[in-house]
Amino acid sequence: MQIGMIEGATRVIGKSQGYIGLPLKDTLYADGTPAMESAWFPTPKEIEALAAGAPVILEVLGHGHPPVKLSVGNPPKEQDDDR
Repeated sequence: MQIGMIEGATRVIGKSQGYIGLPLKDTLYADGTPAMESAWFPTPKEIEALAAGAPVILEVLGHGHPPVKLSVGNPPKEQDDDR
């Protein structure tokens, strides 16, 4: 998976620790629970594997497992190349 720029990103984490940097969008659930969203784009090889029924694997570092959610976002909007 490739890290993507999530629409409405509010910050980028990890760069100061020497990582690539992960754009995040801070959100709130209706009950006030804070959440962070990031965008990931599968490579062509991963798309092929997913289409063949391969699962999406979520890896969480450490010993505790925080609440998480996986979903599918909207397809990228087409860019107007007549700029």
